[in-house]
This record gives sequence, C-alpha cells and structure tokens, in this order.
Amino acid sequence: MEAGLDVLIKRPTAVAKIRKLAKRTGETLTDAVERAVEDRLDKVAPARRKKGRVDRKRLAELLAYFNSLPRINEDLTDDEIIGYDEHGLPK
Repeated sequence: MEAGLDVLIKRPTAVAKIRKLAKRTGETLTDAVERAVEDRLDKVAPARRKKGRVDRKRLAELLAYFNSLPRINEDLTDDEIIGYDEHGLPK
C-alpha cells in the first residue's frame, strides 16, 4: 500500500460513527479507523488458509476453554464411560 494514500468515505453515517469512536477513545480519526479495522480483521476468519496451517491463537483459546471445564467421573474406566459392563454388554 502506498504511504499517504487517502480514503474517501462517502457515507455520512459512517463518517459520524468514525468521529464518535475517535471522540470516545481520544484517538485521531486515522487511529480510530485503523484500530477498528484491526479489531475486525482479528475477528473474521482469513479468506484462505494454507493447508495444514493452525490458527495458534484460536487453538490456545479452545484449549483454555476445555481446561476450564469441570472434570467429572475421572475415576471411571473407558467401558464405564461408554456404558458397558465387564462382559462388554450394555448396562
């Protein structure tokens, strides 16, 4: 991208929202737009991800979530969890 490239925003409601955001955050209009775009880019999935690539941030979030869940029935065997008795028959 070229340095100093201007962007023209033709929709008055969008301009008003940018000004409102900048006023609330104490940022310049440019900084407010840039941070808003960065935040949005972080939230939307990339259009194309190379095969086999892992989103490490998302993976860490998922692992933290699963690790935060309460652990129940840790003393059960695999067969007890699935619902089979010692003979392999359903309970």
